[in-house]
Amino acid sequence: MTVPRIKKGDLVQVVTGKDRGKRGKVLQVLSKYERIVVENLNLMTKNVRARREREKGQRIQFASPLHLSNVQLICGQCGRLTRPMVKRLGEKKVRSCAKCHETL
Repeated sequence: MTVPRIKKGDLVQVVTGKDRGKRGKVLQVLSKYERIVVENLNLMTKNVRARREREKGQRIQFASPLHLSNVQLICGQCGRLTRPMVKRLGEKKVRSCAKCHETL
């Protein structure tokens, strides 16, 4: 059984790229592509045409996926950037902060 490093609902900070230093909540994890979607980060705009004659076209903003290597997890206890390590609690494997050793 493998434990994912980053899960849906975690708080992460962008380490590289145009949104460097910004924090956000993980909305979706695309494990097959090693990417995640973070709330209000890496925003892209898409122009949508009008479907009917009297409708107006729109510009839609959406959060585009980021690669996992470009973000780092933020510990909920100490508030610092961390790489989660895996601990065993009996038969279960849990993620823990590498700096304060609290479970995430």
